[in-house]
Amino acid sequence: MNKRKFLKASALAATASALPQLHKPLFAQNLSGPPYEIVMGGYGPSTTGFSAALREVGSHLENVFGDEVDVRYVYNIMDLGYQGSDILWLVENGLLTLGYQSSSYMTNRVQELMIADLPFLFNTGEDARNAMDGDLGSMLATAIENNMNYRILGYFENGFRHISNRLRPIHSLEDLADLHIRVLPSQILYDTFVQLGANPEIMDLSDALRRIPAGLIDAQENPLANTVTYGIHNYHKFHTITNHAYLSRPIFFHKQTFDSWPIELQEEMQNAITNAVAYQRNLHDEEELDAARVIEETGGEIITLTGEEIEPFRNAIEPLYSQARDIHSELLISAAGI
Repeated sequence: MNKRKFLKASALAATASALPQLHKPLFAQNLSGPPYEIVMGGYGPSTTGFSAALREVGSHLENVFGDEVDVRYVYNIMDLGYQGSDILWLVENGLLTLGYQSSSYMTNRVQELMIADLPFLFNTGEDARNAMDGDLGSMLATAIENNMNYRILGYFENGFRHISNRLRPIHSLEDLADLHIRVLPSQILYDTFVQLGANPEIMDLSDALRRIPAGLIDAQENPLANTVTYGIHNYHKFHTITNHAYLSRPIFFHKQTFDSWPIELQEEMQNAITNAVAYQRNLHDEEELDAARVIEETGGEIITLTGEEIEPFRNAIEPLYSQARDIHSELLISAAGI
């Protein structure tokens, strides 16, 4: 039996009981369609690499299963009045089938993820990708699944983070002194900037995007691509390449929905995600280069720190590593290479 016929037979046999009975996905209410509705969501414009990667997933499934799957997209939940962090509960409660979010947003529920927020954890992008595709990523996926209502099938790349601000170039710790900077909801990232002498404040992306144009925040930290995607470069002139943190975006599924699918659909979704991760990472490399050009073309200044300049930054955050070694298991410490 081919995959399309298998899915159709499975759906006819189990429509009444296989799918979660909360209600139809929020963004597909009252819409009739094939047995397997898949609503994928994000929190960025349809033009980003993350959105393009979601389309890659959908195209793969449609090519394999045709009208046995009904794939829908909600590229940016913030356009519908949600905060970026809301994607977590939208998927966890089955209102969306699939989503992604920076792992920092989960650290309050998954302590193991704090290790991924450690500053200067990876020296190169290749080191980071190998770790997230290897033992470290596997252990973190298990920890997420043990603490949240998800299945984790891979990690998009948010990439190395840098500091942008509206006040001055940053070459030293003295330049960071008392700089009011937005950080993700992560205690490690917050503590990082305390150690560096700045004045960090945790806030959701949607709040930051309201406060930055008003000049209520001096600085923020993000990959260059994110800084340009969200228009922050229009308000921040100075962009310092610090590579101070590398973050991934776990790709998470509503557990009951994923587990209810036939094994053929689960396997093809895993194949689609694996291919989409490679696709998104390649796009990310291009987006970083494009973003740097956009920043410079709009009058921004990009500052790349020398090895001598970055050394005091690395020294200042060493207490966070001592703390991590006390908190996390030896297996996790070994997987993270610290």
